[in-house]
Amino acid sequence: MTKLQKNAVKRPERSELLMPAGSLEKLKVAVLYGADAIYMGTPDMSLRTKSSFTLEEVVEGIEFAHAHGKRVYLTLNLFTHNKDIAKLPEYLDTVRKVKPDGLIIADPGVFQFVKEHAPELELHISTQANVCSWLSVKFWQDAGASLCVLGREVTFAELSEIRDHCPDVKLEAFVHGAMCMTYSGRCLLSNFMSERGANQGNCANSCRWSYKVHIRMKDGTLKDLEINEENREMFEFFLEEGYRPGEMMQLEEDDRGAYILNSRDLCLMPKLDDYLRIGVDSLKVEGRNKSAFYVAVVARAYRMAIDAYYRDPKNWDPRPYMSELDTVPNRGYTLAFHEGRLTNLAHGYDNTGAYSTHEFAGMITGVTEDAFLMQVKNKIEAGDVLEFVSPTAAEPVLLRIYSFENAKNGKVTEEVNASPEITIRIPFSLFDHEFIPDLIENLPPMTIVRKEKLLTDVQENRLKLDKTVQNLELGRGRAESFDEKRTALLEAKAEDSRDRVLKSPRIGVEGCCGKGCNGCLVFWHAPEYAKAREVLKTKKQGEMLARKFIEPVEGAKKTGT
Repeated sequence: MTKLQKNAVKRPERSELLMPAGSLEKLKVAVLYGADAIYMGTPDMSLRTKSSFTLEEVVEGIEFAHAHGKRVYLTLNLFTHNKDIAKLPEYLDTVRKVKPDGLIIADPGVFQFVKEHAPELELHISTQANVCSWLSVKFWQDAGASLCVLGREVTFAELSEIRDHCPDVKLEAFVHGAMCMTYSGRCLLSNFMSERGANQGNCANSCRWSYKVHIRMKDGTLKDLEINEENREMFEFFLEEGYRPGEMMQLEEDDRGAYILNSRDLCLMPKLDDYLRIGVDSLKVEGRNKSAFYVAVVARAYRMAIDAYYRDPKNWDPRPYMSELDTVPNRGYTLAFHEGRLTNLAHGYDNTGAYSTHEFAGMITGVTEDAFLMQVKNKIEAGDVLEFVSPTAAEPVLLRIYSFENAKNGKVTEEVNASPEITIRIPFSLFDHEFIPDLIENLPPMTIVRKEKLLTDVQENRLKLDKTVQNLELGRGRAESFDEKRTALLEAKAEDSRDRVLKSPRIGVEGCCGKGCNGCLVFWHAPEYAKAREVLKTKKQGEMLARKFIEPVEGAKKTGT
């Protein structure tokens, strides 16, 4: 028996849908809406610094998923610094007790530590390990890994070749979610700009910030290069990449700056049949920090698409599922590296907002004898159409609603605002065309409710440009339409003069948020936070630091979350 045969694993008969979960609620939503597996982690031992899971909730989440026949993978994919090593034994002891279906690892040292101290655990290699060839896959397979998460830079042709060379190991590929502008998250922009380590899970998303253009005068003074009505028509700015001579990417700056590094979001739904055909074992969706609305709708769309393919692969059509994905906030979709190298269509140089046709209206939290109870997530007004997005039925249930009854006090209003404390009653009697027993069965607790979003001119024109980009990447439409839609977006931006103020710190050196995140150089090295570091050591893994323990620099601006 060869070494490869010895390390061969049992691959699933069908590709699994793997969804992220940044909280216990999102895990349950992912299970409800059709995920085959969920990946999650605690903030202090993975690239999940914004995860709200405690280890106790990890236990509950795994038990919940297993009770529903779903798999759970835990992330242990940080790149360790010396300070992280002391917590490994405690973390691993807990992991062994909760028995996840896989442990996602990037650091070779951590891989070896787990292999020696918990040999019964199935080990998965994280995308952070930059696995982009069949040679690397075979290396990790020989080392004892049962699954490799391939880097986003792997093209479909390369993926097919990897599958041919490595038939006895599970392969996982990203099919949907945010894209990093650098190599599989190996980014130092965040470290340099805000002292927050991207490779330890605390990226500040510096690539998506706006940047101002300045000029230096001969006398050494620095001045803003202001583009106004008087000089706007005098010049234009373009980016030219070295390997694309003559392909000018226009750079337009408004009063908020310019976006020069902003990638559109990955969406391989139009090519999903390719991945299912060659047998990619796990289809991964990014979105650990996204809302339950995102988790539900994206899981539902891919669940329906995967099932439809296996029913009738010859007649499979991605268009109905793309319409679903348009309802969740996104930066515009791209096929990214699927066909090979990126094109200028993969980045959005004009706008970095995540927009959609719909927004999160609420979540069903309970069902009484005569009504649904719904927690309100966004402002709803009389006349709004609510779309109840069933986890099981193919079509959402639509209801135009004109008044809102507070479930606690019975007060009726013509509008209701989002609040964790506000739950409204939606009587079954309002559903004129539904068979109530079927309605109750198809809309269980945790069902997501959405409504159409009121768009600004900028948002509407950005969405039109996004649709044009999708068509052009698929070889459809006119090339001139890109310039037309982009011009319309720029004109809409010129009319939009509203100021936007961020509530949370953008620059790490402004102050400490109090979470003690991995990769935050301010927290882990600055002497003024020595007391806070000692307090954090006494807390359970995954437990955040209370604000009162932070000792900011005297005279520094106090910031927090």
